[in-house]
Amino acid sequence: MKKIGVMVGRERTFPDALIAEVNRRSSVSGVTAEYVRVGSAICGEAPDYAVVLDRISHEVPFYQAWLKHAALQGVHVVNNPFWKLADDKFFGTGLAAKLGVPIPKTVALPNREYIADITPDSLRNLEFVDWEAVLRYTGTPAFIKPLYGGGWKSVSKVKSVDDLLRAYNASGQLSMIVQEGIEWSAYVRCIVIGGVHVYPHLWDPSKPHSERYTSAKFEIEDGLMDELVGMAKKLCQALGYDMNTVEFAIRDGVPYAIDFMNAAPDLDRGSLTQEAFDWAVKTMADYLTKLAGKPPKTVPQWDKLLFKS
Repeated sequence: MKKIGVMVGRERTFPDALIAEVNRRSSVSGVTAEYVRVGSAICGEAPDYAVVLDRISHEVPFYQAWLKHAALQGVHVVNNPFWKLADDKFFGTGLAAKLGVPIPKTVALPNREYIADITPDSLRNLEFVDWEAVLRYTGTPAFIKPLYGGGWKSVSKVKSVDDLLRAYNASGQLSMIVQEGIEWSAYVRCIVIGGVHVYPHLWDPSKPHSERYTSAKFEIEDGLMDELVGMAKKLCQALGYDMNTVEFAIRDGVPYAIDFMNAAPDLDRGSLTQEAFDWAVKTMADYLTKLAGKPPKTVPQWDKLLFKS
């Protein structure tokens, strides 16, 4: 039988349910699923998986190296591990703008601190930042957040230059961006699987995780929800994400793409409604099983590794 490997961190509800669902079908599909087990890895040896679902390598560099090597051996890896070379919020926001998707006004900042080998002579191309000009452009309130990462780690809401400088001075070696704060009247989170299967749902980020789906009480016109689904697909296909969540903040009827680069989106049973959780498990099982039936990937040129074959 062909095998699907699931690579995870602390989460349990979604991967446990996914593995059970794939294995429930195994007598018909000829595909099984299990948690990946890996210690040291030998260059040139292929892992015993047709597909690997990655939900943790964004936090574990060894897993990133192992997954890229697995992809070179023909394994289908979800999400594409080579995208990590280009995955940052400034690029992603610029890409969304190119696609015609509304975005918050965004500014990238130089690092506050650098590794010891970086000296003033290393930074001769840098100019001083005009902090007042940054906030004149984005408006206030604004958010300063890391260029890489998620989960609201190191994110601060700022209402003044003093707030901005306080958060920036605490950022250490993180690369940061500043984004316009969208004062929304409604909010939608789209779960995307396979780049084309979308589950849109009203979502309230101001609530605790366990209440963000169940407490959302906004009104969304059907036409606008269809538009959001189309934009979510467009973003994921352009970014090369098979698995993602795309969040839209709606202000004056205009949907702004706020958070749409989630390589391991929250699919925990405690966060989703039962209906959304069941949809995510079934749709992911369908998608991974279909991938397992495809021939192993061939190795394209290096520049093609960033994109789906």
